[in-house]
Amino acid sequence: MIIIFKEYTIKKISYEETKDMILNMHYAKRMPSISFAFGIYKQDKQLGIVTYGKPDSPFLMRGVLGEEFSSKVYELNRLVLIEGLPRNTASYFVSKTLKLLSSNNLCIVSYSDTGMHHNGYIYQALNFKFTGTTKARTDKYTPKGKHSRHYDSTLDSHLRVYRTPKNRYVYFACDKRTRKIYEQALKYPVLPFPKGENKNYTLGTEQPRIVFNSKTQEYYSE
Repeated sequence: MIIIFKEYTIKKISYEETKDMILNMHYAKRMPSISFAFGIYKQDKQLGIVTYGKPDSPFLMRGVLGEEFSSKVYELNRLVLIEGLPRNTASYFVSKTLKLLSSNNLCIVSYSDTGMHHNGYIYQALNFKFTGTTKARTDKYTPKGKHSRHYDSTLDSHLRVYRTPKNRYVYFACDKRTRKIYEQALKYPVLPFPKGENKNYTLGTEQPRIVFNSKTQEYYSE
């Protein structure tokens, strides 16, 4: 198949223009923090979106490059493409947006979710640095669709949401001089890429949550 990428247009889009694909097609089914958003189009048809925003964890921002460069750490937090596109469309799309961001001298972090059987091959193809896999953990339980600020310790303290391990990738979207500085400041070791079989999910399918009930010592899916 011959892919004519010049037929595609990539442009900055608004927060509102990401909502339909994120809420209806991405498995997380929730809006992240978005500082930069891009869409890919063929003629007037939106084929996908990619978004970048500040990580939820201040520890992550400090932990990647240290306190000095913590403000430069952003996360590639959503990537959605419609089905049926040529195989290399995702890497082409993301690579173009990274170039558009490079004038900001950013450090981009992204994760592939082992719970969704994703190894992060798109990041490997784009020469991201693999810096290890996070540990499985549990978070406070909040009802589906609710933010963590709605946590009610009187009702939900016995419940915890299980978080699957995630492969962590880092990319320096910056000029050559800054890249050398970031490479020296990087706090994580650069490791060999993980391998394994990827499994695709059906667009629009929500990732099930695994909940642990400390009263019954049982896990259940919701």
